[in-house]
Amino acid sequence: MQWEAVGVVVEGQAFELNGLNVWNYEWTETTDDPVDLPHPSYAHQLHRMHVYEIRDGNRHAVFAAGELSANVWGFYVPE
Repeated sequence: MQWEAVGVVVEGQAFELNGLNVWNYEWTETTDDPVDLPHPSYAHQLHRMHVYEIRDGNRHAVFAAGELSANVWGFYVPE
């Protein structure tokens, strides 16, 4: 599966995927294996990301996320 970087945010900073602010929902880890993805600004740096899902009724989002540095998170979505 290919992944696209969609955001780098400070923990707690509003960030939406499919109209859902990721910090307002419990992240459920999927059964997918973690993926090693490049830092959006420093492609030579790989970071291990787990794949999560959030849900609110009919809306949901699947994404990979991980802490790139202290309290700074990277978000990726499947292409």
